[in-house]
Amino acid sequence: MQDDARDPGTVPILRRYFAVLIPAHLLWEFAHMPLYQLWYEDTWQQIAFAGLHCTGGDVLIAGSVLLAALVSVGRGWPRDPAAWRRVAMLTVILGLGYTIFSEWMNTELREAWAYAPAMPVLPLIGTGLTPFLQWIVIPVAALWWAGRARNPDSLDER
Repeated sequence: MQDDARDPGTVPILRRYFAVLIPAHLLWEFAHMPLYQLWYEDTWQQIAFAGLHCTGGDVLIAGSVLLAALVSVGRGWPRDPAAWRRVAMLTVILGLGYTIFSEWMNTELREAWAYAPAMPVLPLIGTGLTPFLQWIVIPVAALWWAGRARNPDSLDER
């Protein structure tokens, strides 16, 4: 365990988390947009608004699920590796749970958006593959990058 003088604290770790998370969600939203019907039916302005709007929602969801995980299982975070793993796992699980619910509610109940025929969907739950993967890949990458700050010797940006 590190001594407190070398511990970067929680705020720098959260900064690193969001520094990866925000641009990654923005890129992902625009990259998988051709798998949604709006790509073929809406104007470029509506598509741009949807991408920015969804990215904003992604950031709020990501912050909320991380906070929920920290409150639920985060005792000892960020220093304790076991706490780090618990928080990371619960963050991904909560993000996936919300995504499955939100995609179902917005494609089936509200019909706020629709998948294009090219969108692969997961069997049984009907959630699009790319939004599902988004809530695994991005949080894991962002937490990995943020976690590097727990050991200042591993950082390249001194």
